[in-house]
Amino acid sequence: MLVAAAVCPCPPLLVPEVASGAAAELDVLRAACAEAVAELLAAGPELLVLVGSGAEAEVWTDGGAGSLRSFGVDLAVRLPSGGVGGPELSPALTVGAWLLDQADVALPTHACAVPDDAPVERLLGLGKGLAGLADRVGLLVLGDGSARRTLKAPGYLDDRAEAYDALVARALGTADTAALAALDPALSTALLAEGRAPWQVLAGAGEDAGLRGRLRYEDAPYGVGYFVASWS
Repeated sequence: MLVAAAVCPCPPLLVPEVASGAAAELDVLRAACAEAVAELLAAGPELLVLVGSGAEAEVWTDGGAGSLRSFGVDLAVRLPSGGVGGPELSPALTVGAWLLDQADVALPTHACAVPDDAPVERLLGLGKGLAGLADRVGLLVLGDGSARRTLKAPGYLDDRAEAYDALVARALGTADTAALAALDPALSTALLAEGRAPWQVLAGAGEDAGLRGRLRYEDAPYGVGYFVASWS
């Protein structure tokens, strides 16, 4: 069953080597992510599962590795357990693996990539399945909010973006699985909110877990909504 979850955004700029001279701009966000991961580990999971967006549905159960070379940094990371075989981790999962590496995690770890257009019911069902993989499962869920929060945002300004992100922040901060499950896929896609699919996997996993939520960070640097939350 699900005993804890950490929700973090997954911009490559979270990795200082990628951000380079602008690394200090996200120091507060990095600290919040580190605290969320620490609380996740403190819950004593026997299995960790990373969930993040990917071009197609993929699962890693025996290790896996990702690279930040496409972002101009010769840095590779791998999941804490197992080898490095199989397909390369998606960018979101690569950032998640980096977060676990920073925390010196040595637990058995799986990873799951979900495409942005995955149907809601399939995501909820996946979450329930992941929660049943062990007696004590912890999730690290990687996903960004709308990328249309400001005029300079990657997707330009959309007046619906702020309200959408506010709803997500409330849901993550209160462990409201019903609100996450109700996120509209079409609106999420229009607002470039890549976290929709991973958050709905979390909703399925946490539906009957009785967890409480805490929002650690909410902001939109660079016009993209970023949230850090802990469920325990």
